[in-house]
Amino acid sequence: MAGDLLSTWDQPLIVRHAEGLAAFSRVLMLDKRGTGLSDRVREAPTLESRMDDVRAVMDAAGSERAILWSGHEGSRTAILFAATYPERTSGLILLDPSVRGTATPDYPWAPTEGQWRTRLAEVRDGWGRREFFDDLLREWAPAIADDEKFKGWFVGHMRRSLSPGAALSFFRAMKEADVTDVLSSVRMPTLIFFRSSERAESEYVAGRIRGAKLVELAGLLGLFTWSDDDAHELTMRETERFVTALGRATEQDRVVATVLFTDIVESTTRAAELGDRAWRDLLERHHATVRRRLGEFRGQEVDTAGDGFFAAFDGPGRAIRCAQAIVEDLRSLELDVRAGVHTGECERLDDKLSGIAVVVGARVAAFARPGQVLVSSTVKDLVAGSGIEFEDRGAHELKGIPGEWKLYAVSA
Repeated sequence: MAGDLLSTWDQPLIVRHAEGLAAFSRVLMLDKRGTGLSDRVREAPTLESRMDDVRAVMDAAGSERAILWSGHEGSRTAILFAATYPERTSGLILLDPSVRGTATPDYPWAPTEGQWRTRLAEVRDGWGRREFFDDLLREWAPAIADDEKFKGWFVGHMRRSLSPGAALSFFRAMKEADVTDVLSSVRMPTLIFFRSSERAESEYVAGRIRGAKLVELAGLLGLFTWSDDDAHELTMRETERFVTALGRATEQDRVVATVLFTDIVESTTRAAELGDRAWRDLLERHHATVRRRLGEFRGQEVDTAGDGFFAAFDGPGRAIRCAQAIVEDLRSLELDVRAGVHTGECERLDDKLSGIAVVVGARVAAFARPGQVLVSSTVKDLVAGSGIEFEDRGAHELKGIPGEWKLYAVSA
């Protein structure tokens, strides 16, 4: 969940793990934003901001492509990064991956709403206290929970990782984040280590990532799998085999992107009222406003037709905030704009995007009311912890798209 690189190097078992990886690869490690040595933040980082941090570390280290190694809830960032930036990801290595924060009928391994209420209360009242961390260690790693030396290190490590307030924000974000819709878009070599007790959840993940390989680590080792000698040796052996077997990178023509569609409501009526020349002048101001906001929020203009824009983003939070800014700015021009946002797998050809995700984004926008930003449930799940609030707009059938789709309006 969180870490502290400084105290990490005080734990010989972790050092052994890192040095084992360094024997056949270059290893880059980072403290997540708001944890350990990283600067503190007011709100828990989103998956989107965590992806930004991974890219920043890779850029600083001169790493064009990397194999991402992550475990537990951190797997959500690695999975989303791999699907969003396939050109920068050589492969994925996951340990006991958790891809959804809260249990559903088809994902029963996550905590229930009731269990989350209990856990959040425990974190709120106990984070920082020795008794709380002792209980946490017994839950996470029962095999070493009575090792006094390890317990002493664990307590200090967790205290330095997160302040009490930050810990509560992080756990709340963990509860909401969900990348299950992204799994099928991961198209690269993937190795999944799992403990015997986590078999079903890991098989769920592996079954949705094409070609993923599962490796079982026997026994009830707990969260700190690397504390077991046999598990460590197996992990190093399989990882080295995986890394050295990776072939030359191939060009990726499919990518997970967030698409944004906007258009002016009742534009034909407005054009008739203004006349051709005045309408053309107004459209030019509209286009300039939209393009300025796209540049500000790192959006890519994919296409425009008449009074509508189709843009793509590498993060759903930026797409939502860009849409909000566009809607608000255009009110000053007395233009009512509606917007739709969806995240999904797209086919990429040069600077163009196509595929079902693009169609879904356009259909979502068509349901939006004047001045409204409407998003799919996938987008809502991916921006957990961002502070963006939503209102449920029910389930809808999207023309030409199978099934019902839950839509949410972004609160003003």
